Amino acid sequence: MHFVPAAMKRLLRHLSLDLSPLRDSRDYRLLFGSGVITMFGTMISMVAVPYQMKELTDSYLAVGLVSLAEFVPMVVCGLWGGAIADALDRRKIIVLSELGLLVTTAALMVNAMLPDPQVWVLYVMGALSTGIASLQRPSLEAVIQQVVKHEQQSAAAVLSSLRWNFGAIVAPALGGLMVTAWGPASAYAFDTLTFLVSMVLLSRVRSLPAAEDAAPASLRSLVEGVRYAVGRKDLMGTYLVDIAAMVFAMSTALFPFLADELKAPQALGLLYSAAAVGALIASLTGRWTARVQRHGLGVIVAAAAWGAAVALAALAPNIWLIFACLALAGAADMISGIFRMTMWNQTIPPELRGRLAGIELLSYASGPMLGNARASLMGNIGGTRFSLGAGGLLCVAAVLGLASALPKFRRYDARTDEHALAEKARREADAKAEAKTPT
Repeated sequence: MHFVPAAMKRLLRHLSLDLSPLRDSRDYRLLFGSGVITMFGTMISMVAVPYQMKELTDSYLAVGLVSLAEFVPMVVCGLWGGAIADALDRRKIIVLSELGLLVTTAALMVNAMLPDPQVWVLYVMGALSTGIASLQRPSLEAVIQQVVKHEQQSAAAVLSSLRWNFGAIVAPALGGLMVTAWGPASAYAFDTLTFLVSMVLLSRVRSLPAAEDAAPASLRSLVEGVRYAVGRKDLMGTYLVDIAAMVFAMSTALFPFLADELKAPQALGLLYSAAAVGALIASLTGRWTARVQRHGLGVIVAAAAWGAAVALAALAPNIWLIFACLALAGAADMISGIFRMTMWNQTIPPELRGRLAGIELLSYASGPMLGNARASLMGNIGGTRFSLGAGGLLCVAAVLGLASALPKFRRYDARTDEHALAEKARREADAKAEAKTPT
């Protein structure tokens, strides 16, 4: 009679949220809080920009080109951001970048308040803000390895996912209401305010200088990071599978048009929030991911499920079934992200973490940008449903093809991988040395 309750307790424990990184690290708490606030504002602007572009141009292509305009700054600044993250104080990089993002969002607000808002401002500010965010992101990713214990990296990945999903669920829904009721300027004004609050929190994070023997930021250091990544087929698998999944199945640029086809423009925010609802459920119940050791296989299965769910959304006849399919896709994508982040933070040496974070940024940021451009072009050719369905099926095919071509990635096991074992031993040695150091 006591077996069932005990089994249920174990199940609930495995599905519960592990808060140990927030409990044990003050700097992680500050970074987490800043991330929640900033993500909330950014997601509102994410709805406002395509909405405003659609209102100004009524063009699939113009909306899709917003993502394309952001691609080059993301590539260049993402790689350089990784180099400076390994060479300079990461906290300083994060704070200065936050200031730059505040300025670009304020410029969007001013433009939206003009009697005749300019389309070119959306493209230019979108490119600038993407470049600045790409400079910042490698430092944000790299500091997690510094401020969170090795054995808590999986829990930190789940919490980071939860933070993202909090903003991605509530903010788009609110953003959809704000832009339709009060116009895009209100959304940009709110985003500007969130950056101000975020900067206060980030200013309290301790200084995180580079190692004394750190290589200066240069083309040579960038090449060193790329060479390391290319030499590890397991890492290349995380990048290539995610790029393929996003290029073929990311379709958020279609949402304004899909909402119109469904005769439910007020549901625009709901469409943007759907994937995040599924991802939030995956995050809240994600403690079980810490027990998974075959992270490569986990990424493959999750990425294929993401594509299949997007393909199913193309067949759904109403807004609620589409919402359910997109939520399932979001859950699968979040599981993939948790496994990828765990692999990165548990296997990459700290002196290379920033540069590899820059490469990671290219993988998970370039895919959605190119995917939205692909979705817009296919939508222009065959319509919204065609773009969704064909993209989802192409995603599944690409992921399975990469899984077959990358056996080392498919067979990755954290219990036996040489890089994971080496990084674990290094962290344990550092912890012992710190414990012996007199206070």
